[in-house]
Amino acid sequence: MATSGTEYRKIIKELEKGVYRPVYYLMGDEPFFIDSISDYIRENALPEEARDFNQLVLYGNETSMSEVIQRARAYPMGSDRQVIIVKEAQHLMKKDSEAGGSPSEILNSYLLQPQPSTILVFCHKNGSLDKRKKIVAVIEKNGLLFESKKVKDDDLPDFIEEFLKERSLKMSSKGISMMSESVGSDLCRMNGELEKLVTALPEGTKEITPEFIEEHVGISKDYNIFEFRDAIINKNVLKANTIAAYYESNPKTYPMQLVTAAIFPYFANLMLAFYAPDKTDRGIAEQLDLKSTWGVRDYTAGMRNYTASQTMQIISTIRKYDAKSKGLDATANTGEGLLKELLYLILH
Repeated sequence: MATSGTEYRKIIKELEKGVYRPVYYLMGDEPFFIDSISDYIRENALPEEARDFNQLVLYGNETSMSEVIQRARAYPMGSDRQVIIVKEAQHLMKKDSEAGGSPSEILNSYLLQPQPSTILVFCHKNGSLDKRKKIVAVIEKNGLLFESKKVKDDDLPDFIEEFLKERSLKMSSKGISMMSESVGSDLCRMNGELEKLVTALPEGTKEITPEFIEEHVGISKDYNIFEFRDAIINKNVLKANTIAAYYESNPKTYPMQLVTAAIFPYFANLMLAFYAPDKTDRGIAEQLDLKSTWGVRDYTAGMRNYTASQTMQIISTIRKYDAKSKGLDATANTGEGLLKELLYLILH
């Protein structure tokens, strides 16, 4: 199944070729893709001198579908096309029936014969249309329907690599992991941090190093979660304990719950990797539903250093200590030394 990122790139490539659909319905829980597509259309569909009279932004909580369609049916002034962007369209679609019917019925009627000179863009965030409704099939047939889903943590490296590829830049696997672990799956923030790195990059430089990331994003190249997890995977006892001690001395920046949340998914996936029918990189990637073999090396290393039964015990231990850190065990120590205890049980 294609990811939102894959579909997004297809749409952008189509727009870059100057191909525009009469209606775009952009919906879902990941605002980055929705904003990026609508912004591209807003900035490129019309020449700057034609925008004052032929580009309009409406808001779903301030207008009606009847008004939107009335404007969409109008002809542009001194231009080949007009652009209408409806933000907060989720509010528009929830409104009661209007004189011409429900919002879906009015839009459906327009879609059967859209105005060729109008590009109509709906931005529906924090939710999606019910795919069982007739309007969904009509949009797909006569326009473009895009569902922007939240990106999984495993897909973040692909997002970062695609961002860099478009700018002919490189970043090591360590740098990509630093960004993924620290920034997380908020794509708006990730895009902003990557743009900040690109802007700060000296002219002529083609690679963003871990040291450069540490300097400009504020992520420690030595004490980040990626390094801690890597030390555990490879059973580097000294390095893991050094980082754990640093975390326990900085509990506000690295609370126990953040650390357990970062290492638990790895061991959960490692357990699945042990049961992969095909133990090749591709086979393990398929077992873990990874989009590429980029992250498989961590699991092959884990399978060398841990047995399946040890992994199962580690999963149970992480859960136990996570509960302790949250005070769910009234007799448990929830303070200093808890992470070191957990680390000892994982590594020994």
